[in-house]
Amino acid sequence: MVRRMRVLLVTALLAVTASVMSSPSASAVIGGSKSAYGPWAVRTFVDGAPACTGTAIARRWIITASHCFFEQGQPVADKRISFRVGSLDVRKSTTLDPVPRGRVGSARADMMLVKMPPMKIRTARLATAGVHPGRLARQYGWGATCTGDENSCQSPLLKQSVLRVLRPADPRCENYTVPGGSDFCMARVSGIPAGGDSGGPVMSIGPRGTETLLGVFDGSDRERTAGAGEISRQLGWIRSVIGG
Repeated sequence: MVRRMRVLLVTALLAVTASVMSSPSASAVIGGSKSAYGPWAVRTFVDGAPACTGTAIARRWIITASHCFFEQGQPVADKRISFRVGSLDVRKSTTLDPVPRGRVGSARADMMLVKMPPMKIRTARLATAGVHPGRLARQYGWGATCTGDENSCQSPLLKQSVLRVLRPADPRCENYTVPGGSDFCMARVSGIPAGGDSGGPVMSIGPRGTETLLGVFDGSDRERTAGAGEISRQLGWIRSVIGG
C-alpha cells in the first residue's frame, strides 16, 4: 500500500497535555494567505488542543480525515473531541461537542463523517464530478505556518493555499495516488498545507457561495505536493450516512 506523509496534528498534542496521533506529522499552510471566506470550515480539537480541520456538509454533519481520530492505532474517545465553528478566527468561534458514537469512517478513503448537534453555519456543496488535471483548487486550514516546531505556529486565523491538480501518472504523485484509488494529488501554486490542516476542505475556485467541495486534504510533503481524498468518489457513502 502506498505510504503517505499524513498531515496530522498539532499544537499541544505533542506536549504533556496529550499523546501524539498515529500518523507522521507534517506542517501546514506555509506561505499561502489569510482567508476572507470559509463559513463551512471547522476546527477540530482533541483534549482542548488544536488538531485538524474539517468541513460542514450538512446541518448536522462534518467531514474530515479519519486519521485525526486515532492515537497509536486506537480511536480517540468522543469525550476528548470538540469542534469550533462559525468564525474564521477560532478564538471567536462557538465550541460544539460531537454526538456520542456518531463517527462513521470510510472503508475506502481517509475520510470520517462526524455527527453534530444542529450547526447554524453555511454548509459546503459536494462535487458530483471528478477532479480533472490542470484545474486549480483552494485548500483551507488553521494549521502551522512554519516548518520545524509546528506546535508553536498553529494559526488562529483560517488560511488558504492554491494548488493545481496533477495527472495521476505524474511522478510527483507517486506517494499520493494509486490506479483506481480514492485520492488525487496537487502541486503547490501558492502555499502548501500540512499539520493541523488534515481533514480540511479542498474547494473549487469560484465566486463566494458557488464553490464545491472537491476533496478532503490528507497529506503533503511540506514543500510542493499534497494529496486529498476525492469527494465525488465517495458520494454514495456520504449520502448513505448523512441521509440515514
